[in-house]
Amino acid sequence: MTVTNQVLITGANRGIGLEFVQQYSQDGWHVFACCRNPENATELLALANTYRNIQILPLDVANSAQIKALALQLKDEMIDVLINNAGVYPDSAVGDINTDYWLDAFEVNAIAPLKMAEAFTSHIAKSRLKKIATLSSKMGSIDDNTSGGSYIYRSSKVAANMVMKSLSIDLKPLGISVVTLHPGWVLTEMGGPSALIDTKTSVSGLRRVIERLTLNTTGQFIAYDGKAINW
Repeated sequence: MTVTNQVLITGANRGIGLEFVQQYSQDGWHVFACCRNPENATELLALANTYRNIQILPLDVANSAQIKALALQLKDEMIDVLINNAGVYPDSAVGDINTDYWLDAFEVNAIAPLKMAEAFTSHIAKSRLKKIATLSSKMGSIDDNTSGGSYIYRSSKVAANMVMKSLSIDLKPLGISVVTLHPGWVLTEMGGPSALIDTKTSVSGLRRVIERLTLNTTGQFIAYDGKAINW
């Protein structure tokens, strides 16, 4: 009997998340596509009408109660791959930093991926592939920071990187492998019009990185082109 792989994707309504949904569904995976307001997710709804293996679920990753409720709703499901894609990028500069935006960014970019991993550990541990992937950014690399600025986004991604590194150690005994991903500078609403690659190129590469992930390579920070990123 052929077993269908299952992937859960946050921030699935646009950009990189939407492309993940499209590519995995095209390849026959069952896709749990999560976003805050499914009723407004026009492109995602259109995809779900085309590919019947897409299940759209409402989820605000900044709401821990919603995360726990979703995990309970899916308690009988095996999640082969959890992709923490949802993220925010508030503007910030010296003399112009909104503390509320900063806290929101930590909630979404760093705390939510941990809460998702905690809530879905059992779903992942009983699956065949047992993988967690979190979208970070080179902007969360201290080594790579040569331009300064973007205090909120950079610091929240550094935090996300550390969370994933710790998870890679703590979840290894359960057979769960973890990877932190740099998607490249991508043509999305967040990436802007000057970006270098499109979502198809980014996600195709990211999927290859996830596919190659094993317990022997868990805990790494990898770009869409397969190159390791210095922390």
